Amino acid sequence: MSLNNWTIHSGVAVSIPREDIDTDQILPKQFMKLIDKKGFGKHLFHDWRYLDLEGKIPNPKFVLNQEGLKNASVLIAGKNFGCGSSREHAPWALSDFGFRVILAPSFADIFSINSAKNGIALVRLKEEEIHSLNEWVSKNPGSQIRINLENLEVQAGDQTFFFLLDSASVNRIRNGWDDIDTTLKNESEIFEFERIRKTEKSFLEVFW
Repeated sequence: MSLNNWTIHSGVAVSIPREDIDTDQILPKQFMKLIDKKGFGKHLFHDWRYLDLEGKIPNPKFVLNQEGLKNASVLIAGKNFGCGSSREHAPWALSDFGFRVILAPSFADIFSINSAKNGIALVRLKEEEIHSLNEWVSKNPGSQIRINLENLEVQAGDQTFFFLLDSASVNRIRNGWDDIDTTLKNESEIFEFERIRKTEKSFLEVFW
């Protein structure tokens, strides 16, 4: 079970107001060498965060390198966030950095599936609502946005926006469930099926 489970999250918000941010921009392919989910955060948005290939010289103009924003956990982005390949490493990098919520008008389908099981809520808002949040963040750098998965609402200052998120994703995030945890919820039914199958079709036992 993940340690990233949450129901209400308040975190520093940053904006990267670009459309079609793909998985290779989120985590360039040359850093996909680890087999564990940890350690990818330092390479998140590598080509934008750093001025050198080794990642030793931070780009002072990039938002995540600015004072007061280095611990951001809420990201505001443009539409079609997470497009590109189906690699799960991109959500791993976002989660390992500390992001728990991404606000955007739309997300790539496979990225959406991978995000929930890594404790990241993808919140779809109208383009005008995203624009309003971008303006608020610009005027209030370092301020926090609050996301409530029970009420499905976003609060930023005196602004409140409501969103839809499927119950499966909400349950994954609130409970910290990955695919294995979801499967094990039905562990007793699986064992019972196997018991009956072995009894009724014992002639197949040689293949088990």
